[in-house]
Amino acid sequence: MWISVILEWYDQKNSYDRKGISMEKSGVEKVMEYRVLLKECAGELEEKKSRFICALRPVESEQEAISFIEETKKKYWDARHNCYAFVLGSRQELTRCSDDGEPGGTAGRPMLEVLLGEGLCGVAAVVTRYFGGTLLGTGGLVRAYSGAVKEALKNGETGRMRYGARLRIGTDYNSVGKLQHLFGKKGVQAEAEYGEAVCFIVTVPVDEADGLKKEVTEATGGKAVIEEVEKIYFIDKE
Repeated sequence: MWISVILEWYDQKNSYDRKGISMEKSGVEKVMEYRVLLKECAGELEEKKSRFICALRPVESEQEAISFIEETKKKYWDARHNCYAFVLGSRQELTRCSDDGEPGGTAGRPMLEVLLGEGLCGVAAVVTRYFGGTLLGTGGLVRAYSGAVKEALKNGETGRMRYGARLRIGTDYNSVGKLQHLFGKKGVQAEAEYGEAVCFIVTVPVDEADGLKKEVTEATGGKAVIEEVEKIYFIDKE
């Protein structure tokens, strides 16, 4: 009886917060995990009275990156330079950068190298320079622009976008405590719905799904009903 109750409940509950990106219909080979910036952040450094102000923002498309760059240029309209770099795609396959009037290769490229070196995907950086009256030279500019991005990253929060499986686990009340203990031990976040029976929704990395299914089966003496709902990308905070 409780099995049918769980299945009926889930079929009706089709609008819950997925907190991930569904990949069920995508035929593209999946990247198992990649690093992302979780929210916008900023940092600043000063070099020989020149101010270098860096703003970082997560972006999902080239248009989002361009909009962010234009927004920052308007904010710092009186600055001499607004140099930028951005990285798109889970394999960092699309990159762009600009020196915005600085000597070639002294601003945008060093900024981009920091983002790539950190393994970040889906991120845009703009470094605004207010000139302090002293020329820094090629090496000084490279250090200043890359350093500004590093300063901003110190204030940022990053995570791992991981390819995972969302599982629906149904059980009776006698097994609830065992499953809660198992989830806690493994650090698995579980959403629970209580009715005539109990249904847990959990998301784990794809390569850990089979192991969790086995442990759930063992913990409940084979009573749990386990169904893989979908494959999604989800975020693990670092």
